Amino acid sequence: MSALGLVVELVAGAIGGNGVASVAKNLNLGTLGNSLVGAIGGAAGTSFLGIIIPALENVGHADIGTLASQAVGGGVLGAVLTAIVAAIRNASSGAPAA
Repeated sequence: MSALGLVVELVAGAIGGNGVASVAKNLNLGTLGNSLVGAIGGAAGTSFLGIIIPALENVGHADIGTLASQAVGGGVLGAVLTAIVAAIRNASSGAPAA
């Protein structure tokens, strides 16, 4: 993975985390929480997907297709991890899960 790819995944994950929180208010961890969890989900999740789907793995070059797949994967996985963490937090605090 290149440094540029990692930055794309982190930023896309942070955007995805904040995006899911803005759509589903009960999944909001605060701006910093959404960004951190989303960035972690974007980077870790996209790396994990690269293992499962080798076509997503960056082979040392940064072309537009690779960066686009990293951005989409990072955004989606950042949103998913943020939703999971927020749902667990809500369940442990007794907040409604809807």
